[in-house]
Amino acid sequence: MKKTGPRFVILLIALVCLNWLASLFFFRWDLTADKRYSISAATKQMLENLDQDVQVNVYLSGDFPPAFERLESATRETLEEFKTYSGGRVSFQFSDPSAAPSEKQRQEQYNNLIERGLTPTNLYDNEDGKRTEKLIFPGAIVQSDTLSVPVQLLKFNKAAAGPDERLNQSYEGVEFELASAIRLLSNPDRKKVGLIVSHTKIPPARLSDIIATIQQSYDVFLDMNNPESYDGLDALLILKPDSAFSEIEKYKFDQYIVNGGKAIFFTDGARVDSVSLEGTFAQPLNLNLDDLFFKWGVRVNNNLVKDINCAQILLNVGNMGDKPQLEPLPWRFFPLLNHFGRHPVTRNINAVYTRFLSSVDTVGGTPGIVKTPLLLTSEYTQILNTPALVGYNEARKQPGPGEYRGGTKLAAVLLEGSFKSLFENRILPSDPRSKTFKSQGAEGKIIICADGDIAVNDFDYKRNTPLPLGYDRISNSTYGNKDFILHALDYLTDANGLITARNKQVAIRSLDKIALQENRKFWQFLNLALPLALIGIFGALRYFFRLRKFA
Repeated sequence: MKKTGPRFVILLIALVCLNWLASLFFFRWDLTADKRYSISAATKQMLENLDQDVQVNVYLSGDFPPAFERLESATRETLEEFKTYSGGRVSFQFSDPSAAPSEKQRQEQYNNLIERGLTPTNLYDNEDGKRTEKLIFPGAIVQSDTLSVPVQLLKFNKAAAGPDERLNQSYEGVEFELASAIRLLSNPDRKKVGLIVSHTKIPPARLSDIIATIQQSYDVFLDMNNPESYDGLDALLILKPDSAFSEIEKYKFDQYIVNGGKAIFFTDGARVDSVSLEGTFAQPLNLNLDDLFFKWGVRVNNNLVKDINCAQILLNVGNMGDKPQLEPLPWRFFPLLNHFGRHPVTRNINAVYTRFLSSVDTVGGTPGIVKTPLLLTSEYTQILNTPALVGYNEARKQPGPGEYRGGTKLAAVLLEGSFKSLFENRILPSDPRSKTFKSQGAEGKIIICADGDIAVNDFDYKRNTPLPLGYDRISNSTYGNKDFILHALDYLTDANGLITARNKQVAIRSLDKIALQENRKFWQFLNLALPLALIGIFGALRYFFRLRKFA
């Protein structure tokens, strides 16, 4: 008894000291190999600088299959980290919108969430041999004061191998999706983005979705009237030009990039004004940018890429009585780009929908410029050099075995580095521009896409309303065009920011389902009996040693 008292006091003092040190020094230790419970440094910094309270209402709750429970757990663990690093500024709660006292209230909850921007998903499962269907909302509403942002947590590439792989992609994107919504609500310093639309004949309604989406996160300027330069802009988007730029405009692009500017060019290599059943010739498109692109190390070819992996069009294949019979047929002039380079801009995004795509080549002679492929076609392609015949009846034809052997073609490329001016040794001392001219300057970034339609949304003329960017009416699917553009802008304007969270990779360590099914009884018995056996052995050993010590 004399020894027990001092030991108790020492233990108590040690615990008090340990708690005091823990209050002074904060750290968390993630022991997993893929750091699945850690968040990026940029996310931590944003949360630590958060100066307002943020409430996250997550609707991914209820009785789910294991894969969805894993996504729910990932969301909860991520929000626990957010709460910790924000000093309690971020709070959250989980709820099940299906849990309502009556069917009427359940439908009201569903309609409310849909109006606020969440997309429901039908969840199918088998219970005791019966197929069940349940409507779930795998998303969240992030709110601060009176402003709120919907967050879709179930986002993946639809061509992924299987359901587990698709849900794992959603798992990997939880941090980025939630952090982006919080930044949107709390970011006082909005970047400035300029949009060049003066050289396109595309109606404003067909650019409305991308403009409205960018305006949520950036200050948007349409065709700046400043004749001198694009200084002051954090990024520049050139949207589907179809007429040539002047030398003065090209000089402005050149100096903007040389001075460390960031730009995305959505340009076509061929002009397709209209398409008929028998065919119309697509012509090469001259934008007067070829020499500028070549100086940067890229060439947009005057051709069209046909791809076996493509979208569909509705074509009249005959009459059923007195009515035309319309059938969806693959239209190989509308490639679906589902082959991506290894980069956070394109990681885990859905396929990108294109129309009349051209190919991009990279050229040498540009030291210091890093070129990263972003969007690529499938390997089953065919190249048509312009002038090229484009006709709807081509969709009726079955492709021959040797027709589509063109291999993978580059459709979009990222260029990073210190760019040299195209106008080097061409600006005379007497030229007023010589006072501000630079032949080489700060690090810049450029993305060149060989299809202007990536940024163009479709339009519903019956309802007189624009459709979402990337939406295909034939398949009723929304492709990843918008995500690609937003991630690209995010990377260009803040390369070391939240976009780095998209690099997160979580490995799937699947169990052998066949062996698990065969040995199910054994493992169930082992899981039940082993803990009891260990407790019994521990109790027996403890009794034996106490008997030996005190008997």
